[in-house]
Amino acid sequence: MELSGPDIFVIVIVLFVLFLLFKGIKTVPQGYQYTVERFGRYTSTLQPGLNFIVPLIDSIGAKMNVMEQVLDIPQQEVITRDNASVASDAVAFYQILNPAQAAYQVANLQHAIINLTMTNIRSVMGSMDLDELLSNRDKINDQLLRVVDEAAHPWGVKITRVEIKDIAPPKDLVDSMARQMKAEREKRAQVLEAEGSRNAQILRAEGAKQSAILEAEGTREAAFRDAEARERLAEAEAKATKMVSEAIAAGNVQAINYFVAQKYTEAMAAIGKANNSKIVLMPMEASSLIGSLGGIGAIAREVFGGDGSAAQPVNTARARQTPVTTTTASTPAFRSPFDTPPQGT
Repeated sequence: MELSGPDIFVIVIVLFVLFLLFKGIKTVPQGYQYTVERFGRYTSTLQPGLNFIVPLIDSIGAKMNVMEQVLDIPQQEVITRDNASVASDAVAFYQILNPAQAAYQVANLQHAIINLTMTNIRSVMGSMDLDELLSNRDKINDQLLRVVDEAAHPWGVKITRVEIKDIAPPKDLVDSMARQMKAEREKRAQVLEAEGSRNAQILRAEGAKQSAILEAEGTREAAFRDAEARERLAEAEAKATKMVSEAIAAGNVQAINYFVAQKYTEAMAAIGKANNSKIVLMPMEASSLIGSLGGIGAIAREVFGGDGSAAQPVNTARARQTPVTTTTASTPAFRSPFDTPPQGT
């Protein structure tokens, strides 16, 4: 089937219309915005979805990604305020808010943001000392974000975050910092040890003080009780002396004999218990002591009676006439080991 001239013209017109429709319909994906140029001049921005432009007159200028994007900032050398050289790198997050400004206000937007961030890193970090630089990363990030975002605002870009990834001082500086940190830790350890020693001494002193106080209180209590015991003993002695005196005043001679014999016996016992007496030389005969003890027993029996009851007063004259028989030969005399044995009785 041969096509005539009018048919060919109709087909060409249809194809041309289809071509114009294809050129006039634009689909923009989500997260992107397209700029429209008419004869090379910006006219509008196409939003995500189906859009129509004038074919052969309007054209797509720049396809801008309006999602948040990240840029790696290369590592660079930075001189701090105290002339310390450190190496630092960073990462920047940005988002295009105005595609027209981002497309037509700056050429190569990413390259511009990278160089802008690197320049401000040198400015901000160079105004700090090394110690401040290492301990105030949040402050550095805030300053960088404020400065870079303000500089990139005319480009229709919002800088959302700027983070310093790493700060690397030179190796010799790191070694010096390690030695300084070790010295600081040793200093704190010595301070803590000194404080512990001081507290221990204080506690020991407090303990000694309490011990001395308790010991003094114990000594005072013992002295008080000893004095009280001596007072009671003195009262008993006084009472006994009073009773003996009353008995003597009443004419009872056995009472004074009993009292003298008791003191005599106590004195002899004290002489025998002395630590420094190895040999005791007694100028009196042992029979006298035995006779005295017999007399004391007789007096006690006469005073209290044989059955434990009080007896009648005994005639002192008859008591003095009662002979006490002792055997002196059976009682050896106290002699020194260096003395010669006697020749006879």
